[in-house]
Amino acid sequence: MIAQPPLLPPGADAEARRAAVYLIMAQIPTGKVVSYGEVAAMAGLGRAARWVGRLMSQLPDGTSLPWHRVIGAGGRLSLPAGTAAGHEQRMRLRAEGVTIINDRVDIRRHGWHSSEHSG
Repeated sequence: MIAQPPLLPPGADAEARRAAVYLIMAQIPTGKVVSYGEVAAMAGLGRAARWVGRLMSQLPDGTSLPWHRVIGAGGRLSLPAGTAAGHEQRMRLRAEGVTIINDRVDIRRHGWHSSEHSG
C-alpha cells in the first residue's frame, strides 16, 4: 500500500481540519464504509478519530455528506439502533447494499481503504 501525503500542514486551524474531513467524507463511494480513525488519518489528522466523531455530530441537518458511511473501528456501527440517527444510518447503508450483521459491517467486503484514496 502506498502511503498518502497528509492533506494538512502541522498546526492547521480548526476550519482547515474541518474542510479536510469534509473532503474525505465526500469521496467515500456508495456501498463503502470507513472508520472515524481512517477518515482522520486520510485527512492528515493522525489519530483524531474522536474529533472526527464530534465534528460529524455537528453536521447541519440536510447535509449532502455521506455521514452514514463513517463507522466505528472494526466495522462497528456506533450510532445506537434505537435512535433516529441509528435507524437512518442502518437504512441508508442497507439501501446501498451494505450488509449489517449484529451491528457490524464486514470491512473486508465493504471497507473503503486509504489505498483507494486519490489524495
